[in-house]
Formats: sequence, C-alpha cells, structure tokens
Amino acid sequence: MKKWNAALVATALCFAPLCANAQDVVVVSIVLKDGKLEPAILEVPAGKRIKIMVSNEGKTPIEFESKALKFEKVLAPGAKSSVVVNPLKPGEYGFFDEFHPEATGKIVAK
Repeated sequence: MKKWNAALVATALCFAPLCANAQDVVVVSIVLKDGKLEPAILEVPAGKRIKIMVSNEGKTPIEFESKALKFEKVLAPGAKSSVVVNPLKPGEYGFFDEFHPEATGKIVAK
C-alpha cells in the first residue's frame, strides 16, 4: 500500500508544473468578419503567456498575422482556432488580416 501512495505522489509532482503553467496563460478572443476586427485592440498583462482565440465569422477566408510576434493563422469561413504568444514586454504589437488589408489591430501589453 505504501508503494502505491509513493507512486501516486510522484506522479502528482510530475504534473504540478503543468498545472502551474496553465494558470499563467491569459485567454483573449477576437472575431474577424469580412475585413473587420472585434475588438481591434487586445489589452493583456505583460509577462504572461497569451492565448488568442480567433474566430472567422465572415464569408471569406482570413489570415490572422503578426510579423512582430511571428505568427500567422489561416481560417476558412466559420472556422475557429487559437494562437499562443509567449510572455510580452510592455508595449504595443500590431496584427492584421493579410487577406483584408484594412483590418489592422494591436495587442497592448501593460
């Protein structure tokens, strides 16, 4: 019985860092629809990993992209996905929809 408890404790300790990391992720959402972003400004805390939930509610494909943050995500109409961004220093980081040049926004890390 003691061996079983020790194995259980050892397993729990192995997964503890994963649970702590999950709490350090801040989740924000953005909707892209036919050349419009909602919201166009995402305010996030500096120093935390960010998970951006992206939804394409338009009738055409989108390419959610940030050159500053080195990510891009192509989504078909009606599709949803996410992008994870490593902790940011305070500042502003632009993003845009490559397929709709008028659709620009920024992440503001404070």
